[in-house]
Amino acid sequence: MRLLLVRHGQTAANVARRLDTARPGFDLTEVGREQAVALAHRLEHERLDAIYASDLVRTQQTAAPLAATLGLGVVVLPGLREIQAGDYEMSTDWGPYVETVATWHDDPTRAIPGGDSGVDFLTRYRRAIHRIAASGHERAVAVSHGAAIRVWCSFALDLPAGFLDGRRMDNTLVVTVEGDPDAGWRLLSWGDEPVPHDR
Repeated sequence: MRLLLVRHGQTAANVARRLDTARPGFDLTEVGREQAVALAHRLEHERLDAIYASDLVRTQQTAAPLAATLGLGVVVLPGLREIQAGDYEMSTDWGPYVETVATWHDDPTRAIPGGDSGVDFLTRYRRAIHRIAASGHERAVAVSHGAAIRVWCSFALDLPAGFLDGRRMDNTLVVTVEGDPDAGWRLLSWGDEPVPHDR
């Protein structure tokens, strides 16, 4: 299947650089709502079969204009939620959160204090992706979160060394992958940047 992973639109927490990972989370800003409408225009010709979103309100608000355009419902999958910041929730100091997540390739049992470990996050996110793939769709979109998408991609895709270094995860950026949980996934594009098929 072809799966489009989309980061949600802008929120006030994004603007303030706050870690907003708990339910229900911030609403979209006016800019975020405009981004959601623009996303619907960008994806309306993708022949999508289904739309999924996390259980944080900003992803559902981002998905709503696309769902209305295509006449589809939005299926809420809690497993698509952002990596939980725990004790760092609403902090503007991202350092400890990012540093912990960066260790997960070596030690996925390490946990953010009060939040997710690598095992916790990857288990629930993989289950959500597996559910999407098992639904039999040829093309689906999943509106999720920046850190969650980056970490899942770093584990699920055979990316060249350093591929994610310096690559931005802007609001409503689309990461397109193809495959399934059993055969594996291949990256087709990161935002507007196509990825050669031999990678």
